[in-house]
Amino acid sequence: MSVRTSAYASDAPPGETVDVVVIGGGAAGLNGALMLARSRRSVVVIDSGTPRNAPAEAMHGFIVLDGMPPGELLKRGREQVRQYGGRVVVGEVISAAPAAAADDGDLRFTLTLADGSTVTARRVLVATGLRDVLPEVPGLAAHWGHGVVHCPYCHGWEVRDEPVGVIATGPASIHHALLFRQLTEDLVYFTRGTGLDDNTRARFAARRVRVVDTPLREVVTGEDGDIAGVRLSDGTFVARRVLAVATRMQARAEGLDGLGLPLEDLPDNMGRRFASGMAGTTEVPGVWVTGNATDLTAQVGASAAAGALAGAHINALLAEADTDAALAAARTGTTG
Repeated sequence: MSVRTSAYASDAPPGETVDVVVIGGGAAGLNGALMLARSRRSVVVIDSGTPRNAPAEAMHGFIVLDGMPPGELLKRGREQVRQYGGRVVVGEVISAAPAAAADDGDLRFTLTLADGSTVTARRVLVATGLRDVLPEVPGLAAHWGHGVVHCPYCHGWEVRDEPVGVIATGPASIHHALLFRQLTEDLVYFTRGTGLDDNTRARFAARRVRVVDTPLREVVTGEDGDIAGVRLSDGTFVARRVLAVATRMQARAEGLDGLGLPLEDLPDNMGRRFASGMAGTTEVPGVWVTGNATDLTAQVGASAAAGALAGAHINALLAEADTDAALAAARTGTTG
């Protein structure tokens, strides 16, 4: 989670222990916080201000909100969380770990931010998202989020009928190519040494997908600043306007080692995620994960829905913990 200056105002970190701290202010984190705040839980969102979809001009595939700029969605989400009493703090979490239990035996967690401030909470919701790891092809990263795309559902309509090149990164790229073939009849598949069996080559040929086995040297930028095509290692130039890449997706885990959350690799080098169960539960008591940090392929709508589910689950278990504490206090003649 890299630090960068945020374009929006930050709330002050709370001085008291809150019910829930949410790490990550994307769709999943904000929707989880919204559910908790509407349940009258004290909740604070820690947001580093580096959303995955920042380079994108618009968000797609989310009914009603299709076409909305990603920044506008997050702006509205922060406003709604604050409307119900939640806080949104701009900052980077550099450490997070369990703290000494409360007098009633309930859990506690302490988070330290890059500016030295701390936040203590009863429960933690990790919604840090992921980062996309691009293949090391010179010139590719400069066009990320514009001429270089990864998701046919997020960007496919916008690149329909364009000359598209799929840059292979592994076995998943084969299916990736078939999805983009639905959107254009002019598709070239650059194998980059990943290898294709005869059956796959036959399937590609049947769909008129051209296969190029010669290694890539670089992505070529045109005079208009957009992608003009790619140059191969033998000097050949292949004109393309769009390049599609199945990135390796890496859950953002910086600063969270102290929580002891298990990470797991997905097959075919697709990526690495936080392991989770129903509603984002983890094997670490009191800690949930949601959104792209655990479901690497979730789009904005799915991430928001997962955040809502996790928030509701956290609130339900906090209600049980509150009742247990009240009962224990009643039996000892104390008040809570």
